[in-house]
Formats: sequence, C-alpha cells, structure tokens
Amino acid sequence: MLRTIRAVSLLLVLLLGGVWAHAWMTRAPGEGLAEAFAGRIGRLFGAEMPVPSAGGGVQLAQGVSLGGPFSLTDHTGRAVTDRDFAGRWMLVYFGFTYCPDVCPTELGTIAAALDAMGPAGESVVPVLITVDPERDTPEMLADYVGRFHPRMVGLTGTPEQVAAVARLYRVYYAKSRKPDTAEYLVDHSGFTYLVGPDGRVRRLFRPDTAPEALAAAVSAQLANRPAATN
Repeated sequence: MLRTIRAVSLLLVLLLGGVWAHAWMTRAPGEGLAEAFAGRIGRLFGAEMPVPSAGGGVQLAQGVSLGGPFSLTDHTGRAVTDRDFAGRWMLVYFGFTYCPDVCPTELGTIAAALDAMGPAGESVVPVLITVDPERDTPEMLADYVGRFHPRMVGLTGTPEQVAAVARLYRVYYAKSRKPDTAEYLVDHSGFTYLVGPDGRVRRLFRPDTAPEALAAAVSAQLANRPAATN
C-alpha cells in the first residue's frame, strides 16, 4: 500500500512539473507564469480555471454560471425577487449583522468603491444577503446596512430561502458555536460578487480588495457592458 502511494505521488509531481515546464515554454508575451500554469491545468482537466486579472477581480471559468432567481425579504419587510433588480448592476456580499470584523470591512469597501465611482456608482445597487436569517430580521438589517451606505439593500428570508440563494452563488456558511453557550458566529466565504443586469455574476472579488481597485474594475465592466434600460 505504501509503495502504491509513493508511486502515485511521484507521478503527480512529474505531471505538475511537466505542466509547469510547458507553461513556461509556451506562455504568451506578457502572460505571467502562474497565470499560464493555471490555464494549462484548466485545459488538462477540461475547464478553464479562474485567475485574477490585475485589479479586475476573478473571471469565472468557462461554462460556470453563478447567480439566478431568488425570493427573499428586504430590510423594509417587503417580499422581493431577482426580478426587482432586473436591468440593474449589483455588488452582492453574503454576511451577517453579528459579524465582528470581516463583514464590516468588506461592506465598507463596497460603499467606498461606489462613492469613488461618482455618478456611475449610482447605477450599482449594493446588497447584503444575510447568512444568519434566524437573527437577522428586516429591522436588524435596516439599522445595519444604513450604517454603510444609504442605498445599501439588506436581504433576509427563511433558512430555506437563504440556503437556496447561497447555492446559486456557491456560498459556504456554517454556524460556529462558542463552548458552553448558546451564542454563535457564522463562518462563511467572503467574496464580493458583481452581478450583471441579467442576474448573473460577472466578476468575483476576493476579501481585502482595495476600494480603488474595486471601483476601477466595476467601472470597466459598466463601460464594456452598459446596463439594460427598463
């Protein structure tokens, strides 16, 4: 058994080494080695891998689609669906109001980016979708999102509704309970999603993306693909 594991490990190392060498020899002018390597690995396994562009977020892999129809409740208590946002760009973040650090930082980044975009930023709707629907009522969300941006929309729903929209965006989240207490936090993925007028994700932005970089990337997307008019 140990001999088999060693043989498989050796083959894997040789395979990755060969792909790395191929990427080094065949990369295009100006193409980074890491980017070339990721592309060759993606083609080897039948798909393009998402790689970061300079300040432009992460391009979705070919054939991968995120986003889609949903039914939730906004921070005013009104039932909404994806159709209420049709024809508009959105910056969507999945978080929760009890989040101690990451969520406030990323929501602040979104708000700063929209302000930095000037009038163009007014065409983008900032959205927080909670991953803690049991505690994040519309009233809680209304108070919370108003601290970041006057146009920010908070969305909640039943646990089942939230789970359904999280699957559409491939968002991970899970409760993390403190020992010997009923209190808990929610571990969750931290991407910000740029959603196009068709309700589909156009770019992902990693946590700690600078507001200036986010603003530039979103502005470029709006310039290349103007929002549909109603």
